[in-house]
Amino acid sequence: MAAQDELNQLERVFLRLGHAETDEQLQDIISKFLPPVLLKLSSVQEGVRKKVMELLVHLNKRIKSRPKIQLPVETLLVQYQDPSAASFVTNFTIIYIKMGYPRLEVSKQCELAPTLLTAMEGKPQPQQDSLMHLLIPTLYHMKYPSEPSKASPFVLTERPKTVHLLLEFMLDVLLMPYGFVLNEPPSRPAPSSPQGGSGAGATATQGLPQPPPGMSVYAVKRVIGEAQWSPEQLEQCKLGIVKFIEAEQVPEVETVIHLVVASSDTRHSVATAADLELKSKQSIIDWNNPLIINRMYKVYLGDIPLKTKGATVKQELKHEPVSTRVKMKILPHLLRSRLAAECFPANIQVVYDGLFGANTNNKLLSLTLQFVHHICMVCPDTNKPLGLMLLNGLTKLINEYKEDPKLLCMAYSAVGKLSSRMPQLFTKDIALVQQFFESMCKEEADVRLAIQEALSMMVAAYANLQGALLNLMEALVAAYITKPEVQVRQVAMKFASTVFAPDHVASRFLLLLAAGDPREEVAGEAQRALRSLPSTKTEKEGSRPMPSFPEMVSYIQEKAAQRLKTPAKYIVGTSTLPFNPATFSEIVLYLRMCLAHSSGATPTSQSLMDMQDDAPLIGRYVQSLLSNEASLSSATKGGDANPVHIYIDLLQQLLSAVGGIPVMYCLLEVVSVCPEKLTAKFVDKIDWIKGLMNTNKEDMRELAAQLYAVVVSSMSGNELRTAVQNLIKTTKDMHSPETQHGAILALGYMVGRYMNKKRNLMPSEATSREDEELIAMATKTIGSFLNSESALLTIAAVTALGEIGRNSVLLIPADGNGFTKLSLVDNLLTRIPSGKETGKMKERAIQTLGFLPVGDGEFPHQKKVLQGLMDSVEAKQVELQFTVGEALTNAAVGSCSGAARDVWTCTEDQYCPPENVKNNDIVPWVLNSVLSKYIPSPNPHVRQAACIWLLSLVKKLSHHKEIQSHLKEIQTAFISVLSDPDELSQDVASKGLGLVYELGGEQDQQELVSTLVETLMTGKRAKHAVSEDTEVFQGEALGKAPDGQGLSTYKELCSLASDLNQPDLVYKFMNLANHHAMWNSRKGAAFGFNIIAAKAGEQLAPFLPQLVPRLYRYQFDPNLAIRQAMTSIWDALVTDKTIVEKYFKEILQDVISNLTSNMWRVRESSCLALNDLIRGRQADEIIDRLSEIWETLFRVLDDIKESVRKAADLTLKTLSKVCVRMCESTGATAQRTVAVLLPTLLDKGIVSNVTEVRTLSIQTLVKISKSAGSRLKPHAPRLIPALLEALSVLEPQVLNYLSLRATEQEKDIHNFFLRQSAMDAARLSAAKSSPMMETINMCLQHLDVSVLGELVPKLCDLLKSGIGLGTKGGCASVIVSLTVQCPQDLTPYSGKLMSALLNGINDRSSVVQKSFAFAVGHLVRTAKDSSVEKLLQKLNTWYLEKEEALYKSSCCLVVHAISHYSPDVLKAHAGVALPLAFLGMHQEAEEEKGESAEANLWSEVWQEHVPGSFGGIRLYMTELIGITQRALQSQSWKMKAQGAAAMATIAKQQTGSLVAPHLGMVLTALLQGLAGRTWAGKEELLKAVGSVVSKCSVELQKPAAGQPTVSEVLDLVLKECKKESLVYKMAALRSAADILESTQVDRFHEVAEIVLPLIKKNQPASASSPRHDDDDDDDDAKARELQTEVLLCAYETLGKAWPKTIQTQNQFQNEVCNLMCERLKLSTWRVQLGVLRAMKVFYQGLLLLDKEHQNAAVLTELLSETCTALASPLENKSYSSVRTDALAVVELLLKRIEGIDDLHFHKTNLCDHRKALFVCVSNVPESDQWHCLCERSRQQLQRSLGTMETDSRPDLKDKAQTMRRKIQALP
Repeated sequence: MAAQDELNQLERVFLRLGHAETDEQLQDIISKFLPPVLLKLSSVQEGVRKKVMELLVHLNKRIKSRPKIQLPVETLLVQYQDPSAASFVTNFTIIYIKMGYPRLEVSKQCELAPTLLTAMEGKPQPQQDSLMHLLIPTLYHMKYPSEPSKASPFVLTERPKTVHLLLEFMLDVLLMPYGFVLNEPPSRPAPSSPQGGSGAGATATQGLPQPPPGMSVYAVKRVIGEAQWSPEQLEQCKLGIVKFIEAEQVPEVETVIHLVVASSDTRHSVATAADLELKSKQSIIDWNNPLIINRMYKVYLGDIPLKTKGATVKQELKHEPVSTRVKMKILPHLLRSRLAAECFPANIQVVYDGLFGANTNNKLLSLTLQFVHHICMVCPDTNKPLGLMLLNGLTKLINEYKEDPKLLCMAYSAVGKLSSRMPQLFTKDIALVQQFFESMCKEEADVRLAIQEALSMMVAAYANLQGALLNLMEALVAAYITKPEVQVRQVAMKFASTVFAPDHVASRFLLLLAAGDPREEVAGEAQRALRSLPSTKTEKEGSRPMPSFPEMVSYIQEKAAQRLKTPAKYIVGTSTLPFNPATFSEIVLYLRMCLAHSSGATPTSQSLMDMQDDAPLIGRYVQSLLSNEASLSSATKGGDANPVHIYIDLLQQLLSAVGGIPVMYCLLEVVSVCPEKLTAKFVDKIDWIKGLMNTNKEDMRELAAQLYAVVVSSMSGNELRTAVQNLIKTTKDMHSPETQHGAILALGYMVGRYMNKKRNLMPSEATSREDEELIAMATKTIGSFLNSESALLTIAAVTALGEIGRNSVLLIPADGNGFTKLSLVDNLLTRIPSGKETGKMKERAIQTLGFLPVGDGEFPHQKKVLQGLMDSVEAKQVELQFTVGEALTNAAVGSCSGAARDVWTCTEDQYCPPENVKNNDIVPWVLNSVLSKYIPSPNPHVRQAACIWLLSLVKKLSHHKEIQSHLKEIQTAFISVLSDPDELSQDVASKGLGLVYELGGEQDQQELVSTLVETLMTGKRAKHAVSEDTEVFQGEALGKAPDGQGLSTYKELCSLASDLNQPDLVYKFMNLANHHAMWNSRKGAAFGFNIIAAKAGEQLAPFLPQLVPRLYRYQFDPNLAIRQAMTSIWDALVTDKTIVEKYFKEILQDVISNLTSNMWRVRESSCLALNDLIRGRQADEIIDRLSEIWETLFRVLDDIKESVRKAADLTLKTLSKVCVRMCESTGATAQRTVAVLLPTLLDKGIVSNVTEVRTLSIQTLVKISKSAGSRLKPHAPRLIPALLEALSVLEPQVLNYLSLRATEQEKDIHNFFLRQSAMDAARLSAAKSSPMMETINMCLQHLDVSVLGELVPKLCDLLKSGIGLGTKGGCASVIVSLTVQCPQDLTPYSGKLMSALLNGINDRSSVVQKSFAFAVGHLVRTAKDSSVEKLLQKLNTWYLEKEEALYKSSCCLVVHAISHYSPDVLKAHAGVALPLAFLGMHQEAEEEKGESAEANLWSEVWQEHVPGSFGGIRLYMTELIGITQRALQSQSWKMKAQGAAAMATIAKQQTGSLVAPHLGMVLTALLQGLAGRTWAGKEELLKAVGSVVSKCSVELQKPAAGQPTVSEVLDLVLKECKKESLVYKMAALRSAADILESTQVDRFHEVAEIVLPLIKKNQPASASSPRHDDDDDDDDAKARELQTEVLLCAYETLGKAWPKTIQTQNQFQNEVCNLMCERLKLSTWRVQLGVLRAMKVFYQGLLLLDKEHQNAAVLTELLSETCTALASPLENKSYSSVRTDALAVVELLLKRIEGIDDLHFHKTNLCDHRKALFVCVSNVPESDQWHCLCERSRQQLQRSLGTMETDSRPDLKDKAQTMRRKIQALP
């Protein structure tokens, strides 16, 4: 039975469907019945189901042909989601959803879009795909909230599976190419299309079509769906997806890949939108998130079947790799990610795809190579397979790719990077190095550079080669080090220097070849490699810093021999060399270094002098080599040659061919150190040596002369003599100065050497007479050149004499004529101060003078020499003074001096004078002279020189008893020089003090220390007597302040030592403060202070804890000298880099305590030291002292000295950065930092009166607030008020001043207000966008109820006491933010805040008023009802009672703000607020301000909240009347007027609908207002009264309690008519007239009393009276205008008040008629119009014309007068309005005389004259009074009407004609 019912129901539906004729009917039926019909599919009855199917088939046909018919999609969706529905039902339901959804309007689709998503949950995949296919096009039209806080249309957080599906689908849509056609393979016979053929061929094997890149077959099918989107639709879909992602509907982690794919879209709109979104999120996205990176790799590579896992993905689901276009977008993002580089094997798959994929291009190649670089930088060096694959890929690319050199460069560079990352891959692969070297020879320049870079990076990988590989490498380097390409040689050289150990002979040889390279870059680097001694760290295990001398020599000899047989040999002149000269020189010098190293000396090849110091050591080694000759010869490969001989041969070979001073020196050295064994080789080469003595280089000749002397002096006596004689002869050869020069020097050296030998070897043996004469002759010969014109020869002579004098007595007379010892001394002494001589000459002269007493124990002029040297001081000859010091020392000790030794074989320390030498020591005299005469000298140059001499004496003669016994005096001397302004003097003195201290015994040392400390600390210093030749200022000292700074360094050192209770340490400090460049010079270094300093450093080590803090600070001292000294000490003492960490607390304490020292230097250095100390510190280290540091630095920032302020500023900026960084971190430390920092910044910083302190505090606060985030919450109650105050404090004062003053001169008050408010608005806007406000807003984000209790009272105080505009505006802004942020929490405090805002709202600045109103507008939302009620009551009171405009504007702004921002609150309190708004609407504009903005705001409030003005008034009538009554009773006239205007509006709006009791209330209120004197605006009341009474006259007749009668009203109004003011009088008259007219009450007596005098007063006579000439001025015009108005009003009143009582009419009719007629004749057109209208009313109501009251005589008189008067207006040609009104009067008269019924007449349209005429002619009753219209009057009328026959208006013309005929037709 049930089944039958169901079938019947279905039949009925069928029937209704059949009956549906229109689309609308069909749509209604479908909407109603489709869902239930579908539900019937679940019926168990087969018949029912069939019937449903039949029905649906019918339905489908009809729906498909009518695309506009809507389906009930919403209902279907609900049905679809029903979990209990059968699958059969849901399957059919979705068909209709799919059919109906696209038909919906776009807005409806958007509305249902979220439901589609919800419906997907748990449904079969195909249905989910269909739903997503529907949803995607809608996304383009979706609207998302602009603020993330608002609810989003899609709620996806609870549906991760749905989100995943949706994102997958979206990605497929984004990957889908435009216009793609999926070609199914022709598996069944079908008409094949051309595309079908091609598509099938691609994957015929699989039987599947080819999907586009990045997609699977399944993905394509589901994106195409049932109806494929057109390209334009697809573009919209893609844009919709990008919009969806932009709206942050799903976490950005999951959508990055979508944006990347979309940014590669071929359509510009999609790509741009995605690109912009990607860029905006760039910084937020974590590119190391595995989710993002894995997703990118998956999309990039597609589903690649890995061999290990087997093909698990179904073929249909297998994704292809993406297109090259997408790859090029993905790669840059992979480059950002560290993780991407570490994802193995995906990273290598991407690399191989990019390098060797089928579709790669240059751009992709370039990006891939960048990715390789990225991998090389990042990947762990343990991933060997990755490295290997990368290397193979790169080498393959390098071998095969030949197109773009830039890409090749990148590939090479990548190999280099890989080698430094994974050296183990390369170590065994020398072939690669060879390949690269080869490529380098062949490639073009750009690529060659890249290979060079790569090889340079690869070097390190081969650093530990051994065995066969090392030999291979050696051969490789040897092959390429001589190639023509400079880069190849450079890299080969690098390999040679790095791969091999420093003592590897073959590689050193290769480097030597490179060192002689013609290209500077190769040679320079090779030389550096050879000359740099490896430090202990880099030295390889078991290797030496350089090869041993014998090995190296033998290897070079071997190579030289080989090269002479090859084209590599070098021919110069007649010689053939194995190497080019540059290389050869380098080889020789390197051999010398090896020789020195093997001897145990320091290998150096820089200075010949330094090299000479090592000669005795080398001598010993050479001796040992020569004595081991036998044993060596068998060991070396070179057969019997000794290394020394080979070395000498090489030197000779090079010297012969090319020369070279260092080479000459090497030869001289090796022969001189062992003359007895080596000179023999040169006996037969004497001529060759002589040849060298004649070269054109001075130094060369000098060295050759020495060699000559060494060789010759080893010969036997005769040969020696012959040689001397030959030389004497050569000196006479005037033709060649070079030859002479060589000969003179050779003579000197020979004689010296001979005498020395004689003295040492045969002291007892007397010299033969012959020899003596020869020597004397030689000496004289040399002496003869002392005065030579050639300076060259003079210097040679001086040098030669010095050499002889050093070794023996000069064989010349002591004094007398000719060349004597005296003349020699004089000659030399005069040269020293001479300005003509060169430095070299002076130097040699001084040396020679010093040598004279050394060789001659009885030298007669010893004191003269010394005295002369001491007196020869010249300015600026510091170097020379060191020479003088040396000479003085030598001359003072005389024959015991070490200068007498043989410098080649004996060191100064080893020298011991022979016993038989006569002692001529006069040190006491010299010391005394220096101390007593020269140290106290007033001349600073002399003092400096004396100090240097004294230092030399102390150093060289430290063990001399004279020095030992005068230590105190010497110390005093040095101390006196310490305070010299000259730096060098100070430094020399300080070094001297150190030496003196070291020399003393314990007792001495104590005395010395105490003296020094006392002198330094008390600043006592030796007085210099000033004579007339005293030089007070040295050249550069002029202009320097004489502030005793000279001693400051030493004072500081001394105080440093005293603080350690170790005053003797001052000497150590002095030794360490070694900073003058002088000590690096040859002369300075001789004193060996470096060694002393090192020792002092060791002795100071125990005092480090006390020293470090002070030294650290001293390094930043503003005094350069102190800074340098202390830095030197620091560098010497502090070798451990962690020392600052170790003593951090102590250093910090010292620095902080000295920040406020009373010396500016200390303050400045403390600031700078602190700046250096805190940089990069962790929070924990300084947090305890943080607030102290800030506060102290704030004080220092206001220092009196500018440099200190700058230093403090710098430190504060650093401190600020450190603190901000500390606050950024997480955990307790950051919280603590914020807690420590904020109070300091708020209490001391932003309130400081120092601008810089404030600025910095605010900047720091802003940065901290950004980084500290929620950690600010506990501090918000302090932070926010402080910052709000700062808004005003930090505003430039000038703005405040301008705001007050700039508008003072403004004449126009309206402009004044505008300008001031514009300026204030700008100021407030600036404050709101300031950093302080930014910080406040940050804080507000983290507030909650816990903080409000403390914050609100402070805000209230600020609102009450805040002074600045910024602060007030800021407070208001904060309150608004709070209402949004935490509305519920704010409720308890709203009342307080509201009253605080109200207190300040009447501010003189409109901008502040608006801000406060804005805040109140928001605040009422959170306030209690009672508070809001109170607020509105208060505003009511203010508005009605306060006179000031400020209060009114405040009320207006507040109510408007409440209405705007909290309309629901206003509705709740409408009874109080709206009446006020209604009253406010009637506020009159102030004249200055133009149109009233406030009235507009009030009316806005009123209109927003009432249902139309009429309804509103009706609704709030009682309240409105209440408030208007209060206004009327106000003391203020303005308010009364406003009340009156409001009352009038109520009356006007409600008239006609006012009934008791409201009528009584309104009228009573109005009448009460009328009482009393007149005031501006009172007229409104009168208008209102008139309006109310006239409109409600019927209601007023009915008696009601509290309702005044008409009579009472009239009494009052007529009383007002008697007031003086004409304007007011007119208003009263009009009101009275309206009342009288509507109520028909007869009060004409009273009216006439008022009106008739008015009319009479303005007699027409006055109108025609003669006018004045200047009658046109304004006052007269106004007065005339007013008179006219009064007249018009008077006539109007007469008309309206004309009674209906016969007695009154009889009394006044003549007078009134007379007045009107008079006025008609002589008046302006306006008055005429007024009179005519009054006349019409008069005759309309004239009872004489009625039958009952006929009086022919009177009427005749009246009509006669009237007709005469009417002539003037009827004939008025100018104004048609006057003619029209006159005609109307005539027409009325005729009608009334005729006696036509009034009512009937009134119903006719006056304008429609035909109708009127018909009436006139057809109804002629008997009771007419035509007899009263006398003949004269008739004629008069006819005449006047006749004039109108030519009227311009046809209607008037016709009417006039009709009337004229009628009059003619009269009996």
